[in-house]
Amino acid sequence: MSAFTGQHILSVNQFERDAVEHVFRVADNMLPYAKRQKRTQVLDGAILGNLFFEASTRTRVSFGTAFNLLGGEVRETTGMSNSALAKGESLYDTARVLSGYSDIIAMRHPQAGSVAEFALGSRVPVINGGDGANEHPTQALLDLYTIAKERISQGANIDDLHIAMIGDLKFGRTVHSLAKMLSLFKRVKFTLISPTELSMPTSVCDTITDAGHELIITDQLEGIVEADICYQTRIQEERFPSQDEANKYRGKFRLNQQIYTQHFKSQTVIMHPLPRDSRIEANELDNDLNMHPNLAIFRQTDNGVLVRMALFALTLGVADKVSDFDRPVHWFTNKSNQQ
Repeated sequence: MSAFTGQHILSVNQFERDAVEHVFRVADNMLPYAKRQKRTQVLDGAILGNLFFEASTRTRVSFGTAFNLLGGEVRETTGMSNSALAKGESLYDTARVLSGYSDIIAMRHPQAGSVAEFALGSRVPVINGGDGANEHPTQALLDLYTIAKERISQGANIDDLHIAMIGDLKFGRTVHSLAKMLSLFKRVKFTLISPTELSMPTSVCDTITDAGHELIITDQLEGIVEADICYQTRIQEERFPSQDEANKYRGKFRLNQQIYTQHFKSQTVIMHPLPRDSRIEANELDNDLNMHPNLAIFRQTDNGVLVRMALFALTLGVADKVSDFDRPVHWFTNKSNQQ
């Protein structure tokens, strides 16, 4: 994916390593705006159609915030029942109509392949905000951007990384997309830890091994003390045929301070795509890690805004014009001092 302007962003399969690194360079340039050191109006007058037909907090608000920080306006539709899709309208017809009201669309939908189907009818670029258990390309980019930043702080880079992915790897679209994108780099070691019934799809494992990376599949935490990244996921209960089926796996592979100390090295970075399930019967990532310096989950969410700003700027062809529309920030803010 060498040219972004006017293009849909539907899958991690569109990206090569140089394109990923280009997104990261543009994301770096967005930090002063996210930290409110200055603001830009480069997308003044542009409209984002933010279409979220499946429950979302972080991703939906992150897309909207990113567009607003570039000076654009946001129009939202949330929930299937609040849309014409509930009346039987096709994705194609919805796309033809709503793309007439927008300059770019971000979309989430519960069915795999639905965002790509929608894009066939859209007259403006579409960015996939998650389609069922299939893909979540912008989450993969922000996760990888976070990994790059965390590795740089430790004097390393993404090449030669050892990542442990833990939990629901079958239905967790974030790990599907991240694993594929990590496969673009060199000498990455993957340790996949899940119940056998929730293991990573064969197609994703094939992508890893076909790229020449080391792959370990296990249902045990033992033996992963050398992992650089611990990527924890929740049980995707909304994707199971019944709540009872999902409940069989809730509470497996919990991570707390004791388990972290026992199974990981002191520099291992802890990541999670969020939301984490903090109910006592699940609690896959315990609150006793909240103040741990290696807990990167909130750095991930901050980085998500930077990456999505970069994608909007690139897709709408203004990445090299952002600073031309700078303005001072004239309200109180302490964001510039936040880590």
